[in-house]
Amino acid sequence: MVTPANPAQREAWVGGAYPDVERVRPGLWSVPVPIPINPLRYVLVYVLELPGGVVIIDAGWNTDEAYDALVAGLGVAGYAITDVKGVLVTHIHPDHYGLAGRIRESSGAWIALHPADARLVRERYDDEVIDSLVQRERDLLRRCGVPDLSLDELAGASMRIRHMVSMAKPDRLVEDGDDLDLPGWDLRAIWTPGHSPGHLCFVSPERKVLFSGDHVLAKITPMVAVHPQSPPNPLADYLDSLDAVRKLEVEEVLPAHEYRFLELTERVDSVMAHHDERLAEIEQVVAAAGGVTCWDVATRLTWSRPWETIPSFMRRSANNETLAHLVWLEAKGRVVKEAGEPDLWHLP
Repeated sequence: MVTPANPAQREAWVGGAYPDVERVRPGLWSVPVPIPINPLRYVLVYVLELPGGVVIIDAGWNTDEAYDALVAGLGVAGYAITDVKGVLVTHIHPDHYGLAGRIRESSGAWIALHPADARLVRERYDDEVIDSLVQRERDLLRRCGVPDLSLDELAGASMRIRHMVSMAKPDRLVEDGDDLDLPGWDLRAIWTPGHSPGHLCFVSPERKVLFSGDHVLAKITPMVAVHPQSPPNPLADYLDSLDAVRKLEVEEVLPAHEYRFLELTERVDSVMAHHDERLAEIEQVVAAAGGVTCWDVATRLTWSRPWETIPSFMRRSANNETLAHLVWLEAKGRVVKEAGEPDLWHLP
């Protein structure tokens, strides 16, 4: 357990409510923006005050409800949507990036992304080319051993939320180690790939805070999965990225979901231990079955609910996350892949 920075914010999360718009400290606000049809319920948008306006970290989904909540939250802080000068996007998932284009239309704000995520925007969100991405996902799922009857449903599972993203090419690219030119803020970007190829965290050494996006959360762990737009070994990238932030000298972690907390090092250690346990469990399943598909491994793992009750779009996530762990184990020589359709996994 980590210590919540604001117990009321944690109580809201645990109780299924929305936390209040909050002045976290001088010049910094937290605004909860609702996420539809999602157990995470909201994304925490951080508002950084500047001379003559604000910059926000993340944006929310492109829905009227989310837009209105953001506008209202800015109003509590004393600002209008037209005062937003920039949107620092931690990564291109819809709950962080989806509303950025609409904000730019309203205020003229710039949008910033890491180049690795910026390269994925068109293929992921442009209607003219997205069919090729769905087909690539279908091919991957087939190699994982997903039953034919489920292939189309799982491959196109993300299309149900496609309309909640407004495709917006970034105006600025932010690299690892870049110092953001934000008057009154000593904000530095840290590239933390894993949850997405271009995930960014932002640290303020002076204020001793880390804006962690989805990289480090208070209770849950972010999905790290192999998919058509991922690098070959995203779990290796993620674990390396955890190590990169572990020793930062910060007093408070400001994540994009759940609630703010204090103990960064302890939480990182806990997440690393979780993945060690998951890797060992997967290795045991492969050892017991031998010649097993990724899909079959996923069905035999311990999840937060019985496999039979997991919705189809979440089953795809579970499969692709299992694949990320298998790929990591393969790179370490702990399992071996027999390539085919489907691929089969063995012990060496």
